[in-house]
Amino acid sequence: MARVAVENLGKRFGAIEALKDVSLSLDAGRSMALIGPTAAGKSVLLKCLVGLYAPDAGRILIDRAEVGVTDERPSELNDRIGMLFQQNALFDSLPVWENIAFRLIANGMNRDAARAKAEALLPRVGLPAANADLFPADLSGGMQKRVGFARAIATEPDILLLDNPTAGLDPILAARVDGMISEMARESGACVISVTGNMVGITEAYDEIAVLHDGVLRWHGDAKAARDNDNAWLRQLLDGSRDGPISTMTSAA
Repeated sequence: MARVAVENLGKRFGAIEALKDVSLSLDAGRSMALIGPTAAGKSVLLKCLVGLYAPDAGRILIDRAEVGVTDERPSELNDRIGMLFQQNALFDSLPVWENIAFRLIANGMNRDAARAKAEALLPRVGLPAANADLFPADLSGGMQKRVGFARAIATEPDILLLDNPTAGLDPILAARVDGMISEMARESGACVISVTGNMVGITEAYDEIAVLHDGVLRWHGDAKAARDNDNAWLRQLLDGSRDGPISTMTSAA
């Protein structure tokens, strides 16, 4: 059964049509890489799914029930969704552990227990537990990204939305994070949608791939099938080619 689905989704910002009649779905226990050039609509789609943007057309369904923006959703539903934002969105005034445990504490978890959980998550994202008392300003961009990822998974969500989780990470750590994403989907039954520009091993790291360009869904299918598929948009992104329907003035971020 589809855990998350969008049907004929449209989103405008003034004269700019960011999403145009987008329809796709993803089952529980599956991971999807959402790829495309800059300004393709990838982050907009994630923000519609998490409830920050209200679509101008179409609908969003979670477990087959139509949902609105965050304020209109039951708190239980919002707690089921974890989100990693492109700019990390950490709280500058809070230490690392409290950034990770923010929602746990807000939901009533004892601070000592919340801290212990945050410290246990740090090694999973490649950071020492000793970093728990540092502040975001003490961290590099890549380290902040990992803290944001730890916060996104702290509540053990069954829907995980990730905006460039491997940006700024070295290839070894990026592969480790991709492996964690696949593991979470497979072992916990979570549904994971990840915007990524990392094409290395993408067909092994994810179950499905979806391609957005100019707000239009150009391709969506099984990641293994993508290896030999001749869709022009998909091939240009996977092969890193200058030739194709995507202007080389933009990048596949």
